[in-house]
This record gives sequence, C-alpha cells and structure tokens, in this order.
Amino acid sequence: MPESSNPGHSRLNKTHKISIAGVAALGAAALAFSVLPGSGESGTAVAAEPVAFSVTAAGTNAKAVEANIAKQHVTAAKQAKAKAAADAKAKAEAEAKKRAAEAAASRAAARKPVYANNLDGWIRESLDIMKSKGIPGSYNGLYRNIMRESTGNPNAINGWDINAINGVPSKGLLQVIQPTFTAYHVAGTSWNIYDPVANITAAANYAADKYGSMDNVNGAY
Repeated sequence: MPESSNPGHSRLNKTHKISIAGVAALGAAALAFSVLPGSGESGTAVAAEPVAFSVTAAGTNAKAVEANIAKQHVTAAKQAKAKAAADAKAKAEAEAKKRAAEAAASRAAARKPVYANNLDGWIRESLDIMKSKGIPGSYNGLYRNIMRESTGNPNAINGWDINAINGVPSKGLLQVIQPTFTAYHVAGTSWNIYDPVANITAAANYAADKYGSMDNVNGAY
C-alpha cells in the first residue's frame, strides 16, 4: 500500500526504525565494553587481552627464575661435594705422609747403634763418624794412642810439656791442644774439647792429615 494513503502508519514506521536503530547502537556499544574483574569499573574488552598476556608472561618468567635457582642449588651442592672430597683426600694424604715419616724415623732410630758411655763406646762411635767423613783409622790404632796419652781419662790435662809452657796445654783422651782441636773439629760432634767422641775424632782427623792415619802414630804427635 502507498505511504501517502496512510500518514499515521507512515510516522509509526519511522519511529520504529529510529528505535530499532538506537537499540542496535546500544547493543553494539554494550558488546564493545566489559566490566573488569574485581574492579567494578567498566572497560573495553580489548584492554583485557594485555592483562591476560602479562599474567601469562609473569608466570613463565617465575618458572624460569625458579628453574635457574634450582640449577644454582644443584651446582653449589656439586661444588661443595667436590670440595669436601678434595679436602678429605688431601687430609688422608697428609696423614699417610706423616705416618710414613714417623715409621721411617722409627726405623732409623732402631737402626742407630747405641754406644756405651765408656772408652769402648767412645772409640766405636768415633770410628762410625770417621767412616762417614772418610777419616782413616782403626780401633786398635785409636785405643793404643789413647792409652799412651791419657790412660783413657777424658778429663786428662798436661800441665808440664812445651804446650803447657806456651799456655796451650794438651787436653782430653788424645791430648789435643785447643788450636788443633778447633782447626780439625769434625762437624756433628761437640765443640767441647773434653767431650770424648769429639776429642778422638778431631785428633784422628789431625793425624790423618799429618801422618796418613792415627794407626801410623806411635809416639807423641
């Protein structure tokens, strides 16, 4: 039916069209907006997407940090275990060396001869020192000259011969003057001229230099 034949109907139709257009516009606007969770404020649906993305990214980063920390803990534990093993090994080796040194010292002490504190012991100890230093001489050569010079008295001193007159008396088992004892002293023995072993060894060293050996001395020397 033509529009001009019913004016009232025509106006109603226009009103309806406007209303429908308004409702459609409002519906579109409503779809374009959403209420943000937990805030009560309205916002666009587009704004919700970055929030959801940020939460996901944060969760991923947190997991990465946790994994890194766990890896560091494992590495630290391995390093601590390796250090403890190295320390234990070093300690065991040090203790083994100490035990070996103590055992060697014990064996050396067991092998070291014990000399009697008498003329026989003094001569034997002197002979061992002389042997280690390459000084010639025999037990009989030393004993014979000791008995002639001091009769075996380590504190004997000559107060009447030329040496005594010159102020340097002969002393000890083999009657050595101080300058000779000092010059021919053997390392490892006492510096006391009256010490039996030191006196014998120095005198034997002197006799070896002057006569080839104490064995070659048969009188005052």
